[in-house]
Amino acid sequence: MHYHVKLDQFEGPLDLLLHLIHRYEIDIYDIPVAQITEQYMAYIHAMKQLQLDVASEYLVMAATLIEMKSKMLLPKHEETLEDQELFIEEDPREQLMQQLIEYKKFKEAAKQLREREEERALLFTKPPSDLTAYAANGAPLALDVDLYDMLGALAKLLRRKKLQKPLHTKVARQEIPIGRRMEEILQILKSGERTNFYDLFPYDDREQIVVTFLALLELMKRDEIIVEQENNFADLYIRRKR
Repeated sequence: MHYHVKLDQFEGPLDLLLHLIHRYEIDIYDIPVAQITEQYMAYIHAMKQLQLDVASEYLVMAATLIEMKSKMLLPKHEETLEDQELFIEEDPREQLMQQLIEYKKFKEAAKQLREREEERALLFTKPPSDLTAYAANGAPLALDVDLYDMLGALAKLLRRKKLQKPLHTKVARQEIPIGRRMEEILQILKSGERTNFYDLFPYDDREQIVVTFLALLELMKRDEIIVEQENNFADLYIRRKR
């Protein structure tokens, strides 16, 4: 009988058997011993024809399959009901089936680990950098403050004012030009020291809060003040630019 066999690289006899089971779509729980033995021996024959060194474990498995095939071909004797209860013959394929199932589990787990290793190899990390050398005189580095940081501070301020607002208030409406409020802020910052953002909003009137906030944005735009923040979520500090 002539076989057209494609020789793959296998890790052992169980790997070869598992390959044959997948290739011929064999049910691993109901292995046709005659068919699997025939295909397995074809691979062993191909290895020898190619003058490859066949490991002893492959030959041991070949002998096991031939023995199993012989047992499956033996005629079964008729037994009485009492004999069947006393002696239950074990399926000669059972041990091989369990070995193949366990091997398949480990092989699939190894495949998943290999895929994770390949994914991890695409990631590159670096140790944390020491940035203290860039800080002036050991002072903490000031973070860049943008419009979103300012809006966040304003939202926090409005929440504070709402909580502190008395139940009954009498509002006296008074128009405040933004230009005048800008001059007032510059006067407050005249000393050159930093002033907390919230200290520039001593009143509860929403209109005055909005005018003060717009005045700060205009001063930032004109590059007349500097807004600093020492770390994320910390308070903002305002100082006049010299």
